[in-house]
Amino acid sequence: MLAGRYRLGDVLGRGGMGKVWRAHDEVLHRTVAVKELTAGLYVAEADRLVLHARTQKEARAAARITHPGVVTVHDVIEYDNRPWIVMQYVDGPSLADAAKESGEVAPREAARIGLHVLSALRAAHGAGVLHRDVKPGNVLLARDGQVLLTDFGIAAIEGDSTITRTGELVGSIDYLAPERVRGGDPGPASDLWSLGATLYTAVEGTSPFRRTSPISTMQAVVTEEPPAPVNAGPLGAVITALLRKDPAERPTAAQTEQMLLDAMEGREPRAAQAHVPTQRFPEESRYGYGEGNGDSPAGSDGATTRLPGATASAAATGSTATAPAAHAPDRTAPAPGPDSAPVTRRAGSRWRTVLVVVVAAALLGGAAGLIAMKYGEGSDTPAGASGGTAAGSTPSAPRTTPAPTDPAQGASEIPDGWHRVDDPAGFSLVVPKGWERRLNEGQIDYTPDDGAHRIRISVDPDPDFDHPYLHMENMEEQLSERLPGYQRIGLEKNTFRDRPGALWEFTWNETKDHAGPRHGIDQMYYGGPGGPEYALYLTAPQEGWEASREKFDIMLRSWRAPQPQQ
Repeated sequence: MLAGRYRLGDVLGRGGMGKVWRAHDEVLHRTVAVKELTAGLYVAEADRLVLHARTQKEARAAARITHPGVVTVHDVIEYDNRPWIVMQYVDGPSLADAAKESGEVAPREAARIGLHVLSALRAAHGAGVLHRDVKPGNVLLARDGQVLLTDFGIAAIEGDSTITRTGELVGSIDYLAPERVRGGDPGPASDLWSLGATLYTAVEGTSPFRRTSPISTMQAVVTEEPPAPVNAGPLGAVITALLRKDPAERPTAAQTEQMLLDAMEGREPRAAQAHVPTQRFPEESRYGYGEGNGDSPAGSDGATTRLPGATASAAATGSTATAPAAHAPDRTAPAPGPDSAPVTRRAGSRWRTVLVVVVAAALLGGAAGLIAMKYGEGSDTPAGASGGTAAGSTPSAPRTTPAPTDPAQGASEIPDGWHRVDDPAGFSLVVPKGWERRLNEGQIDYTPDDGAHRIRISVDPDPDFDHPYLHMENMEEQLSERLPGYQRIGLEKNTFRDRPGALWEFTWNETKDHAGPRHGIDQMYYGGPGGPEYALYLTAPQEGWEASREKFDIMLRSWRAPQPQQ
């Protein structure tokens, strides 16, 4: 019971910063939602004060907006030395949950949802408030048809002094507008860009810019155009217009409203064509061979070709885009990594700046992506055992480095037959000589025998659980039903590198690749308050497990997490 009136029930959702409870207001006899700040439980006093200030700021931001499409804040209370926000309860899923359940949202329904979100944003902007974290998870779909925008936790209030520390970037990575990634000041157009990315996810069932690591995701936001939406219908041109890299080239809120109305009624929004980029095609690229350089071939008439949906990024980024294929993108193809984006040397210096920002943000736990651990490889684990992909997508080989001399950063001695590798994803560890780096569906493994024995590293910059133990419990619930003969050896909380962690060990009987009794062990921990979450995993046949377990311990002692660039 909080403040003598709010009786907590079950948990509705959780994230890196906190969790949301369903609760009953004993005074007014109504159901409410209560947001609990849990991140402050694991940080120093100075950081706790910053987090508490953010919570107060969230409440003030929402309270300034009077609109039926914004979740109402009823109360802010102090309990257990931290603030709790009491909010309007919305009976229904988020847009993220709805899109995940159905695979995609019908274009006309997505346009209707977009209109409601846009209306809420216009009210917020009119009150001097930027949301700065518009994404499918923050769009709530009430069962009575209402659409509400929630979570103004990182909103900027005009006239308020900022409580975000220098160099820290907050928000969900693949929904951050390019100008925010570049370090510019966000404005109302930044929220509209995030709305465009949200609508893309709704109709396509996948985020337009999410890649296999935070760095490659941020690179995609800044330098790449999204694949042309194939399920959006008349909404496609609206999405493309909202996702222009340059804020000045995006439609205004009023223009966006008219476009969404057209799309909702099934009409092609002609006004959107003024914001759809164009690209020149060299003759050889038009017929499927060679690569375009953005210039008309000698002797051509220099005409431009207008493309439906998303096209080239050259105008906004200073990069040269290759000609897109005329057919729909291959949705099963793996996302490109940092080395495969179509950018020229002109983008190099700016991109180095972007890398510094995103790495620092991810390590601070302020950047949010969705990068989760997978325990399977190929058919080694049934499909769907756990979602997401591991960090790191650069296919280049790791480089060997000398042994560390600082015991706090890893083992001071490298065993015979081992060597240290600095992985392109930013982390470092020692592995046995002969173990090679492999990427399998975006996962980073080190293996000597095509995965029969393997080390796997995963990074989630914005974990959904406020402790690794809770994450492991959730994964065990899924895997125990899918792995034949699953047996838990142990699952317990621990402390790793002075941070909250958990250790999970289990066995199962594999029936497909690498068939036979297998053993797995996973150390998971948070690198900072609310993330990032690191998962260090090893699996091997049950036979000879003692030797494999020794390798796991050596790997743990040598582990170095990615460090922010200076």
